[in-house]
Amino acid sequence: MKWMGVNEIREAFLAFFESKGHYRLPSYPLVPKDDNSLLLINSGMAPMKKFFVGEQTPPSKRVTTCQKCIRNTDIENVGITSRHLTYFEMLGNFSFGDYFKKQAIPWAWEFFTETLQIPRDLLHISVYLEDDEAYDIWTRDIGVDPSHMVRLGKEDNFWEHGAGPCGPCSELYFDRGEENGCGKPGCAAGCDCDRFVEIGNIVFTQFESDGKGAYTPIAKPNIDFGMGLERLSTVLQNVDNVFLIDTMRNIMRKVEELSGIHYADDPRKDVSLKIITDHMRSITFMVGDGVLASNEGRGYVLRRLLRRAARHGRLLQMHDVFLKDIVEVIIRENEAAYPDLSDKCEMICRIVQNEEESFARTIDQGLSMLGSFVEKMREKLFSGDHAFLLNDTYGFPLDLTKEILAERGLQVDEERFQELMRLQRERARSARKNAGADAWEGEDDTAEGLPETVFEGYQVLNSDAKILRIVRGAESIQAAGNGEEVTVMLDKTPFYAHSGGQVADTGVIETKEAVCTVTAVTKTTTGVYLHRAVVSEGILTAGYEAKVKVDAVRRQAIMRNHTAAHLLQAALQKVLGTHVAQAGQLVDDNRVRFDFTHFAAMTPEEVSQTEWLVNGAILEAIPVSAREMSIDEARSMGAMALFGEKYGDVVRVVSIGEVSKELCGGTHMDNTARLGLFKIISESSVAAGVRRIEGVTGTGILRQLDDQQGLILSTAHALKAGNYHEMQLRAEQVMTELHEKDRELEKLHARMAASRIEGLFEHAPEIDGIKIITAFFSGTGTDALKSMCDVIKGHTEPVIAVLAGVSEGRASIVATASSAAQKLGIKAGQLVKEVAIMTGGNGGGRPDFAMAGAKDADKIEAALTAVKDIVEKFRAN
Repeated sequence: MKWMGVNEIREAFLAFFESKGHYRLPSYPLVPKDDNSLLLINSGMAPMKKFFVGEQTPPSKRVTTCQKCIRNTDIENVGITSRHLTYFEMLGNFSFGDYFKKQAIPWAWEFFTETLQIPRDLLHISVYLEDDEAYDIWTRDIGVDPSHMVRLGKEDNFWEHGAGPCGPCSELYFDRGEENGCGKPGCAAGCDCDRFVEIGNIVFTQFESDGKGAYTPIAKPNIDFGMGLERLSTVLQNVDNVFLIDTMRNIMRKVEELSGIHYADDPRKDVSLKIITDHMRSITFMVGDGVLASNEGRGYVLRRLLRRAARHGRLLQMHDVFLKDIVEVIIRENEAAYPDLSDKCEMICRIVQNEEESFARTIDQGLSMLGSFVEKMREKLFSGDHAFLLNDTYGFPLDLTKEILAERGLQVDEERFQELMRLQRERARSARKNAGADAWEGEDDTAEGLPETVFEGYQVLNSDAKILRIVRGAESIQAAGNGEEVTVMLDKTPFYAHSGGQVADTGVIETKEAVCTVTAVTKTTTGVYLHRAVVSEGILTAGYEAKVKVDAVRRQAIMRNHTAAHLLQAALQKVLGTHVAQAGQLVDDNRVRFDFTHFAAMTPEEVSQTEWLVNGAILEAIPVSAREMSIDEARSMGAMALFGEKYGDVVRVVSIGEVSKELCGGTHMDNTARLGLFKIISESSVAAGVRRIEGVTGTGILRQLDDQQGLILSTAHALKAGNYHEMQLRAEQVMTELHEKDRELEKLHARMAASRIEGLFEHAPEIDGIKIITAFFSGTGTDALKSMCDVIKGHTEPVIAVLAGVSEGRASIVATASSAAQKLGIKAGQLVKEVAIMTGGNGGGRPDFAMAGAKDADKIEAALTAVKDIVEKFRAN
């Protein structure tokens, strides 16, 4: 058996299947494209799914690839077993309706026995118990001894995932020898012991399942042959552990160098060495493919792996930042196959270092909190609630907490810890089920028992407040660490909560120990404000006093746009009529979006008039005031209310002089002059009888002017105008030049067409005196093809032509018949339709000229070859 390195094996596999006519595809990124069913690519087949189900056309009917994969479902087994990894590579070759078992099986055998030189007697095969065809190929065609064959049931050798394509599979196993077996009678391939290692699996996708037990044969079955590169490498390198293959061992040597720990000296420390090695491979490739650490989705997978690696570094007494030093070794070991990693090395190292440094601060805080918990203990049993807090907030796994406590002769209440973990998992499952629901749903319950929040945001943007409660998910917690996303409830707040079409404020909550960035705010039905926030520094603790600061610049931009919305509604009622009513509104720091009832699109004159009215009110510098009053008083003064909205006995009325009076709970500027100017940037339809205006104020106007100025200058430059004042004249000159060039091109196309056609005439075959011309032109569009046809149909002798071309990814077919050919029964419209159908397209036209589209460009050549037969058929009829 030939010893081969990981990089050598990968190349040998891809080159072998290239020699069998397969197209080599590079690995797809770990982040799936146009597939929301996966967080990360987890198999070689996953990115090929679109080809198997017919959503996209593959680049070839035969494909081979080595695919990067991430699986963290068995993360707890990494470092414990000899084979579990979170990052791995899958070698694969695929047939999309091309070849099947009679080619796939011999090629797999050839690769293992000849390319890899694995002795035949060390290979064992399993097939699905009803798959006689595969069994016969293995035994009769290949010559595998029946004693090396096993038939297994559906649970082992039938690939199926609900309704859809499915089929039996055949697995190849390597025999590691009796000394690694279980010794039980009948021990064979498929046994759970360590003797037989699966090194390849050929899936024969030959059925369509309805998901209810009925299977229909597929007209063109597929092949999916996959094998794990790392597992195959353990066999060829004669090691019993994936961490001992050459590339993995080189990475682990770097961890040994940094830690001073040597592999195989201490089994417990070996686990940490393996975990760091594996997790850093995953981290390097994930960051290289654009994944960033976060608290959800694939970003959470990355953060979990990174923190787990950092924790195991500390178990090896590495307290300084060290993970980035391993990245460079990983890239060096893999750059032959993934050269883009080298270009991203600096970026990957920086991201890993920042995240590790952040976690280092958190873990130190956690150790400090653990120490404070221990000091207050009166018993030998450490609280399960405290162990859970350390795990959930500071990333301390239970085994790390137990190890630290054991040094002090203490134990953990594991029963209570596991109960809290179970409750958390149940909440997580419930949250996943409701993932499509409102993100804030259920948070009213988390505010139960709290008093109504005092809102101070009409008067001030900064205030002192007390943190009443911190919630993560649906659970109230005492403290939250750096990077955690939480909901914070205060006794009072200057933050405006999202309501009435006005977006929420953003800003910060600061205590003496933490800084928390507020990203969104809503309000419960009981009046409690929920501040969605991320802890950006330190530890945020419930019960602490805090400085609460709204982003003033953003708030003022929002207020300008909200006041503009009131002025806009008043202007629309003057310009369009009193039937105009608000049908929806969104005001944020960038724009005002105002939906209103109206029966027709506004004319340019109406838009201009509305804009002038709003700006007139702004230039008048009208004071803006807000006052609470009874609903009856508000109505008596003519204040506008939102149609269908329910109001209490006391309402808030915002008045802009005599121009506008509206019931509104939002925030506004105190004078219209502070809006600067107002500009309508669009007017459009939302629904039948509902129009939408979008506008900008203040700095939004400046941005709009900058954008337009930039566009004008870049356009002037593109037109090579001296300045933008000359643009119109220069544009007219360019259009004149283009028209002249178009006429010249038409003449050139005609000459070229005539030249090409004369050459085709010389070798054109004949049927019953009719000359038949067929040709395929790459980079040629329909206009050029039509010019050629004009030349052909002008001939006096009987002649027909079918020409095809592809331009800008679009395939076209044209046909023509001269007058003499038409008299003999040939019609261009019928001819082009017959040819197009053979390419999956359709078309038609006049007897002398017709056009069609071709869906499958690969079939055009065959369709053109069939033109002769089509003409013969027409003549026979």
